[in-house]
Amino acid sequence: MDQARTTISKIFNGEPRSYTRFNLTQNMDGDNSHVEMKLSSDMDDEVEANGVGENINQHNRPYYPSKLNQRSPKTVCGFVIGILFLFIIGYLIGYLSNRSTDKTEIKSNCPVFNEIAPVRAEAVYSLDWSDLRALLKKKLTTPNINTNLKEFSSASHQAGSTEDEALANKIMGKFKTFGMSTWTDEHYVKVHEPGSSNNRVLFRGNIVGTTEGYLAYSAVKTVQGAALYAHYGRTEDFRRLQELNIDVNGKAVLVRAGLLSFSEKVANAASLNASAVLIYPDPVNYNIKDDTALFGHVHLGTGDPFTPGFPSFNHTQFPPAQSSGLPSIPAQTITIKQATEIMSKLGGRTSPDGWSDGMLRDTMYRLGDDGDIITVEVNNVLIQKKIHNVFGVIKGYMDADRYMVIGAQRDAWGPGFARSTVGTSLLVELARTITDMIKNDGFKPKRSIVFASWSAGEFGSVGATEWLEGYLTSLNLKMFSYISLDEVISGFDSFRATASPLLYELLESTMKQVSSPVDATKSLHEQFAGSNWEKSVMEPMGLSHSAYPFQTFSGIPSISFRFTSSSKSYPFGTIEDTDQNLERYTSYNTLKLAKTAGEVVGLVTLRLMHDHLLKLNVAKYTSVIRNYVSQIRSKFESCQMSGRLPSTVRMQWLLSAQGSYDRAASTFVSAIRNSDLEDMEQCRIINNRIMRVEGSLLSPYASPRESLFRHILLGSGPHTLAALVDHLEAIKGGLESADIDQFKNQFALATWTIQGCANALAGEVWDMDNEI
Repeated sequence: MDQARTTISKIFNGEPRSYTRFNLTQNMDGDNSHVEMKLSSDMDDEVEANGVGENINQHNRPYYPSKLNQRSPKTVCGFVIGILFLFIIGYLIGYLSNRSTDKTEIKSNCPVFNEIAPVRAEAVYSLDWSDLRALLKKKLTTPNINTNLKEFSSASHQAGSTEDEALANKIMGKFKTFGMSTWTDEHYVKVHEPGSSNNRVLFRGNIVGTTEGYLAYSAVKTVQGAALYAHYGRTEDFRRLQELNIDVNGKAVLVRAGLLSFSEKVANAASLNASAVLIYPDPVNYNIKDDTALFGHVHLGTGDPFTPGFPSFNHTQFPPAQSSGLPSIPAQTITIKQATEIMSKLGGRTSPDGWSDGMLRDTMYRLGDDGDIITVEVNNVLIQKKIHNVFGVIKGYMDADRYMVIGAQRDAWGPGFARSTVGTSLLVELARTITDMIKNDGFKPKRSIVFASWSAGEFGSVGATEWLEGYLTSLNLKMFSYISLDEVISGFDSFRATASPLLYELLESTMKQVSSPVDATKSLHEQFAGSNWEKSVMEPMGLSHSAYPFQTFSGIPSISFRFTSSSKSYPFGTIEDTDQNLERYTSYNTLKLAKTAGEVVGLVTLRLMHDHLLKLNVAKYTSVIRNYVSQIRSKFESCQMSGRLPSTVRMQWLLSAQGSYDRAASTFVSAIRNSDLEDMEQCRIINNRIMRVEGSLLSPYASPRESLFRHILLGSGPHTLAALVDHLEAIKGGLESADIDQFKNQFALATWTIQGCANALAGEVWDMDNEI
């Protein structure tokens, strides 16, 4: 082709201002279906920083130099014949060249809408899906993971410490070695640390011991109250006590660790006016030493609780504000030994059925009586710390401004081997693997991948949430997915996951393609899915999941998963979170499990990078919305039949909004299925509509300062559909908390949020017609 261009240049007696360039594009069957002729004024302008060519001349208008007009008709005819001859030679050369590279050309699977004229983009050559899977499995190795585990493990790397900063620099150095663009994100956050005066617990006037463990963001005060055992401190546990006519008001509540976060336990107790909460690890759940301390936090939220809804950058003007999720009562962890000393001496009635299955020595598990006075003294100190988030990016070759993020917590209170070291090691190994595939194997991701190492995760995803708050306005338009690597391994006989419904289908297909670490002859799906994979594998995304703020605050489809134990809880948040203990919990299969976890993340990532269309199933939310609407309708009709809800309030509009989403999702899926498969620009338009779904489910009527987790289906707060169900239950029961006017307001706002999501999915405003 260079020779052809030179000849044309000579024909026109000089250097050409523009030349003809041929692009051969294959159809799905591998045949050359068309030839595009493109003109460019400067070849160098076509190559961007990431190496992807972009056609400058969008209208494909040929340029004719003025000298051509001075030639005779015979000369012009000769020129045309010469050009046609060169065209045929160039075509044959390109055809043969394309046939020789069939194996590396991407197989387009991108639909386009027939009603829109196609805009053909440059082909980006990449590997096919089977090659990518094989490469990932080959290049993601256990020796490399093991090297990372040794390099990134340390006895202490608490958020904001010198050890945490040193670890951040190591990760940054790795990213740079891989050739990635890197940057950091600095925040000044407020956290709790133990004060010079130790926190204390007294029982019947006697000190039961001091402990190194503490709960960050507890109220700092000294209180006392009669002891009350409340099992795990769940809502249903406190409801059980109320059914037994036991008043929680003023009591110092003892609860077991497990089943829900520390913050939720404390919030449940505080809502019933308990005076304090003590949390202990029962031997029935934890296999740890009697004097091992627990660490955690009790902020019912994520991020810095003293900058709610906005980022803690150094230049931010901080107003005097604090999160509504901070508890008003003191909370403290105690050891197994301390819990035994208290619980074994409690009086009162015997615990309800199912509450006495604990394994504290010589303990009857009674509920306690008025003479069992407990004093709780919390002296934590609030300090400001500087933390760093570290990032590296692999830029996409087509849609570089669309990206996903893979993240892992870097800090820990103690060794934090399973909490942070495993995730950090996998983060670095995945970055190395994918950059290697790009450099040496011809992989060209269509979109960008950001690798993030977060700090202050132990205090409630502080680093990640502050980053989200700082860049929210751009993230929800460009970031299409988040994968968390936190706590991916804590056992081996169970596989659990939590995700946006948009990602369910992708996760299920990935599980079918990854071999089980327990039995290599089976896939993960065959090993763990059972007859109903969603019921066996999926669980609700809760506050304790590090993906929660991405999903419910930022409206970004997110996923996290873990290999875990079905019996004993792993000792997260203790000094026993070590490599030796993790080996015990995994039956010495830590490396094998880590490689499998890496393959799951890697395949999900590659699928989101490889395909023209994002693998996010918008139809999945249809059943989720329908399920909530069904619950609301049942309780709604019951309240109206009993006369507790006015007949002027109707279900019609919520049912209409549900139907709108059903139709929009069905029409959208059908349009994709029946579309052409070649227009890359239209693929981007379709992907933009897919990306709007999750963000459209964030209530625009809820303040992020008051209700950080604004997602109406997966979030928390009065704006959610789950809250509407609970509110109707309160109205039905005639409870004082039942405010009908508040219900009507939240009901209307939730209805329009669903309708707004349906409108965003349906397309442009001119495609909609609300009948008069």
